[in-house]
Amino acid sequence: MTAQTVQQGDLVTVIGLEVHVQLETDTKIFCGCSTEQTDEPNEHVCPVCLGLPGALPVLNEGAVEAAVKIGKAIDAEIPEETRFHRKNYYYPDLPKNFQITQYDEPICADGELEVAVEGTRRTITIERAHLEEDPGSLQHVGGGIDTADYTLVNYNRAGTPLMEIVTAPDFRSPSEVRAFLAELEEVLEYLGVFDAERDGSLRIDANLSIIPEDEIESGDIDDIGSSALETANRTEVKNISSHKGAQKALAYEETRQKNAIERGRAVEQETRHWDESRGITVSMRSKEEEKDYRYFEEADLPPLRVADWKDEISIPELPSARRERFQAEYGLDEESASKLTSTKQVADFYETVAAEFDPDLAATWVADNLLGELNYRDMEITDLEGRLNEVTRLVELVATDEITAKNARETVLRSMLDDERTPEEIVDAEGLGKTGEDEVQQAVVEAIDENPDAVSDYESGDDGAINFLVGQVMQKTGGSADPGDVNQLLRAELEA
Repeated sequence: MTAQTVQQGDLVTVIGLEVHVQLETDTKIFCGCSTEQTDEPNEHVCPVCLGLPGALPVLNEGAVEAAVKIGKAIDAEIPEETRFHRKNYYYPDLPKNFQITQYDEPICADGELEVAVEGTRRTITIERAHLEEDPGSLQHVGGGIDTADYTLVNYNRAGTPLMEIVTAPDFRSPSEVRAFLAELEEVLEYLGVFDAERDGSLRIDANLSIIPEDEIESGDIDDIGSSALETANRTEVKNISSHKGAQKALAYEETRQKNAIERGRAVEQETRHWDESRGITVSMRSKEEEKDYRYFEEADLPPLRVADWKDEISIPELPSARRERFQAEYGLDEESASKLTSTKQVADFYETVAAEFDPDLAATWVADNLLGELNYRDMEITDLEGRLNEVTRLVELVATDEITAKNARETVLRSMLDDERTPEEIVDAEGLGKTGEDEVQQAVVEAIDENPDAVSDYESGDDGAINFLVGQVMQKTGGSADPGDVNQLLRAELEA
């Protein structure tokens, strides 16, 4: 978004995010309990993650490696030494009554992530990203957080490694937040440190303020001074768990605050809960300040030093770089390149197909045909693990003119996904092998002889009549002829 002057009477929305990302490790961050999700409550727990007296934490090296990868991906500073602190507060899902986290010496600081917002590239500042442990999870029975009959606590999640990614207040609309979260999730998946399919794998706390235009000294909404931010009351919205949910929650909160200001009412500085079922935010408590958490160093964990091995940790080509390369190397447009880099698995498969066939043909089949059919079925490309070679074989059948693209797309691909049959089995069973040239030519002659009215319309200048004749030929050949070839043969025969 380019800088723009705020017009008289405008209220400017300012949003900053705290994104909590569960890291994909086999065990928890400070103990050996499994992070595998289970329906049995309080199954994966031990004295350490339950905070029992005398239990000592031991740091998970895999979590540190994942944090370093994230730091490199967001171009952050990774210091020679970092350390853990205790953040003290009481909540039922926090068994120790404190959370082991990082305070003023995080493992990553001063990073950034570039995102596309309405066709314009924007750089979002990431102030810090730090490691911490996840609390347990609450199950509200009989209603929401403010209406439940009672609440159950499940500590299976307690101790799962988290990376908290804190942005600067750089967002000016809920739609920008959604675009950022989508880009961030792509990066995390490319790094192999995150699984979007896990319940609670990404949770968002958002701080939103509304600032009157006359408090912005520069008049530039991209350059709001610290004094305006410090004096503005803000609300923290919690319990957001998706890109779409973030946009909806913040749009509601933005409207709620603007309505209050326009009616002369004060906006309370508080923490609010996003009730997704009702589509509203509800007040939870007054907003804590930093001093309320009484941070102090975690005495049971020594300082963390990654200087000796952080340079050895490599990261893959990231989505933005891969999109640019796909456009330059394969001549793809921006929309196709974005689709084909939406996940690392999709991008890898596209490059496999493009190595054997024309890149444009590969893009059509992967970005449009395959992803379109998968989306319709609410499937992901990972659901085809072990069968992607069958899709490649289908593209080969089209590329070598063994079947028509229409039959391949509308019959074979759909049957492959619905019935789990191979392309060859479907082609043989449905008789979809491409009709020979002599048979197609014979069908063309017959269609012309049997439809004199359509022929007369064509000769009178009605070019659309050719489509009717094409349909007649396709019917005679059982759909196994190529429509483009039929069109050319018809025109040649009619003009002979």
